[in-house]
Amino acid sequence: MKKLEKMLLLLSLLAVIAVVARCDAAALRLHATHADAGRGLSTRELLHRMAARSKARSARLLSGRAASARVDPGSYTDGVPDTEYLVHMAIGTPPQPVQLILDTGSDLTWTQCAPCVSCFRQSLPRFNPSRSMTFSVLPCDLRICRDLTWSSCGEQSWGNGICVYAYAYADHSITTGHLDSDTFSFASADHAIGGASVPDLTFGCGLFNNGIFVSNETGIAGFSRGALSMPAQLKVDNFSYCFTAITGSEPSPVFLGVPPNLYSDAAGGGHGVVQSTALIRYHSSQLKAYYISLKGVTVGTTRLPIPESVFALKEDGTGGTIVDSGTGMTMLPEAVYNLVCDAFVAQTKLTVHNSTSSLSQLCFSVPPGAKPDVPALVLHFEGATLDLPRENYMFEIEETGGRRLTCLAINAGEDLSVIGNFQQQNMHVLYDLANDMLSFVPARCNEL
Repeated sequence: MKKLEKMLLLLSLLAVIAVVARCDAAALRLHATHADAGRGLSTRELLHRMAARSKARSARLLSGRAASARVDPGSYTDGVPDTEYLVHMAIGTPPQPVQLILDTGSDLTWTQCAPCVSCFRQSLPRFNPSRSMTFSVLPCDLRICRDLTWSSCGEQSWGNGICVYAYAYADHSITTGHLDSDTFSFASADHAIGGASVPDLTFGCGLFNNGIFVSNETGIAGFSRGALSMPAQLKVDNFSYCFTAITGSEPSPVFLGVPPNLYSDAAGGGHGVVQSTALIRYHSSQLKAYYISLKGVTVGTTRLPIPESVFALKEDGTGGTIVDSGTGMTMLPEAVYNLVCDAFVAQTKLTVHNSTSSLSQLCFSVPPGAKPDVPALVLHFEGATLDLPRENYMFEIEETGGRRLTCLAINAGEDLSVIGNFQQQNMHVLYDLANDMLSFVPARCNEL
């Protein structure tokens, strides 16, 4: 039996080497699904849930860098899943499927493991290390272990000398377990997991995990600048994603490494011009997020009178603008948001809808059969202009009785501006890590 296991292990490793060799010149592909896809929710419910998650995420990002900003788990979401996108992959040999929150604001990738001491519910079986022939625990004397915010050497039942970690998030969620390595399998061209595999990736095996995890996720995939992130470990110069519309159910492609035809007619959908802006590094910030320079906002024909200092990243690490996969709708400082709303009201020939009950958005009533004009919305960045298509900032709601609303899918936050994924939908967004640039181009994401 042992000889058979060794032979199977050898064959598996040879297959991994062959697959990785074939993928050296190509991007590793994942597919992501929105947390609300396939739930049968109304458009009103989708907008409400997106707004709730966005407010919660914004507050938690702030709490991660300011001790005075306290956030209680669930304080905004009221039972609404806190997740935006789940990426699907597998760990181990043979592969065991996992679905992880796509998070550009953190670096550690982890999943719940068996036997779990204290875990949240998930729809998939927990990853079982004993069933993987390529699994190994990592010793605590490795630099990657020492560089964690909190780690120690395991004792007693944990096993002497292994890397034990605790990783906390701004919303007070936490995962605690041991740091390990194993083979990760990614999606193939037909979206099936198993198309490409990479050995010896480091991840957290979470045994004590709690917080707001209610979207059938098994853990988190870190895509930030940190050394433990997926892009850093795979040593890729870039990663990109292309989010399909949240009102549909089609998966969104995520690439680690540039596809050869990233901005060709086939990949980019033949639309628009590539826009690029610099990613800002700021050593004093506690966030590992991706900062960019937002310079201004135009509504219709009016460039709003907003001082650039409102969007600037301050010396104390406050302020600034980040682009974030984990926030639904764009969040702007309250004073800026009020200016945007005033400009929309002044330039839109529709009645403001005031009785939106659970909706906190600026909404307009739409006459039957009409597709009314609304002013354009343009975000100005350093070196780039994002002229948003209507469907990336107005949310259409069909009410009972034939009543229709069109609502501005932007919300008020605090000092941190966040470019959310609703504004990024149907755009191929490239994080050029080698050159510290962010690029985007309109695309048909479901055709990539």
